[in-house]
Parts: sequence; structure tokens; C-alpha cells
Amino acid sequence: MPEPTYILAAVLVSSAITWALRAAPFAVLVPIRHSKLLPYLNENMPVGIMTILVVYTVRHVPPSLTHLTLAAAGGLAVTAALHLWRRNAILSVLGGTAFHVTLASALPTLG
Repeated sequence: MPEPTYILAAVLVSSAITWALRAAPFAVLVPIRHSKLLPYLNENMPVGIMTILVVYTVRHVPPSLTHLTLAAAGGLAVTAALHLWRRNAILSVLGGTAFHVTLASALPTLG
């Protein structure tokens, strides 16, 4: 069994590391808060992130016409349409996902 001082030292070191890791983003954010980079990233990152998510989503979809290809295309179309209609990210992601899962489960296997 470890010594009580060893356990106390382990708890103190873990607490210090945890606190430092939680405080690090705030410490990094303060110097760049007034920079010109932050508004640029705020304006342009959502498009970049959405592009990365779309590429990540369709990377394993086969290029040939299968029920999975149709389900992925339908899910992407429903997600885009819902987002253009309501401008609500939660609604568009949930609606597109539900449509994709429904199509992938309901469509018969092609080819």
C-alpha cells in the first residue's frame, strides 16, 4: 500500500495539472482577443468546418450507385435544405441524420 504522503502528492500533482489544463485556453485567448485574426476565423471557420465534416462524412461512400450512396446524397440534401430553410444547426443535423438512417435502412440493396 502506498504511503499517505505519496497519495497526497499524487492528488496534488494531478489537481495542479488538471487546473493548468483547464486554465490554458483562457490564458491563450487573452492575448489574441484583440487581434485581427480572431474576427477572420470567426467569419470563415464555419464554412471550413462544414466542408471538412462533409468530406469526412462521404469519404467512405462508394462512388457507384448503391443504396448507401443514395442515402448519403439524400441526407446531405435534406440537411442543406433544412439549414437554408430554418438556419438551425440542430434541426438540420438531426433531420438529415434521420433521413439518412431511414433511407439506408429502407432502400433495398442495389446491385
